Amino acid sequence: MLERDGYPAGVPCWVDLSQPDLDATMAFYGGLFGWTFHVRTPEGAPVRYAYALLDGLTVAGVGTPAPGDEGGAGWTSYVWVDSADDTAAVVEANGGKVLAGPDDIPRAGRSALCADPEGAVFGLWQAGENRGAQAVNGAGTWNFSELHTADPDGAGRFYGAVFGWVRNPFDLGDGQKAGIWRVPGYGDYLAQRDPEIRKRQQADQAPEGFADAVALMQPLGADGTAGAAARWTVTFSVADADAAFARAVELGATVVTPLFDSAYPRMGTVTDPQGATLTLSEYRPPTAN
Repeated sequence: MLERDGYPAGVPCWVDLSQPDLDATMAFYGGLFGWTFHVRTPEGAPVRYAYALLDGLTVAGVGTPAPGDEGGAGWTSYVWVDSADDTAAVVEANGGKVLAGPDDIPRAGRSALCADPEGAVFGLWQAGENRGAQAVNGAGTWNFSELHTADPDGAGRFYGAVFGWVRNPFDLGDGQKAGIWRVPGYGDYLAQRDPEIRKRQQADQAPEGFADAVALMQPLGADGTAGAAARWTVTFSVADADAAFARAVELGATVVTPLFDSAYPRMGTVTDPQGATLTLSEYRPPTAN
């Protein structure tokens, strides 16, 4: 895995998890992904927070909710912004809501918790010392975040206005439209550090525009969770989907969507023992089948 140090504006850069029992959280994810943890707040503090590490690199954050936290007890995806205050104002000007902040997190950065017009929660991250996840897309790390929405066109207008995202839709059948969120030029940024990235994606028959992909989108209910509200979910890469899925269940996870093979990954969705949803994904490009 290439070590990362920062992200362009508009690119998701960090995920963290808010749950009441931090020790249980660390036990589950440590057992599932091999993460170790650096707790950054002392025992007895009102809010505890820890960085999750894999091979010495930060991959995520886990913590306990703040009093009155409106974000729920699940994974939150944060998007890198130049100014959390300015972007929060754009969120509200386009029909979204600022749930908390913007607030300074000593030394780490400045953040805000927001919701889009359908209520899907996401974060803004203006970096200080925390410059986002240092390792992504490898086994045991964050792979993608995905918006589940009942209004793809409305979501396109909102996220386009807030982050400059462009939606590449594709047909799931039965009139359902999924899509890739892109930041134009992001592929050029990645290629500066990884010159072979486009060649690999071409060999793997990646969808058009995938070099610029920063997130995914699918219509509500397409993942089999009928009746669920609009939301952002997270996917983590694993080396062996079957082994990881079995390990998650062994550690107390509940199956939401059993493992299945899609065009690229083998994947399935679980909730952890405290109720947070995550998808486990083993990348299997067409050339490997």
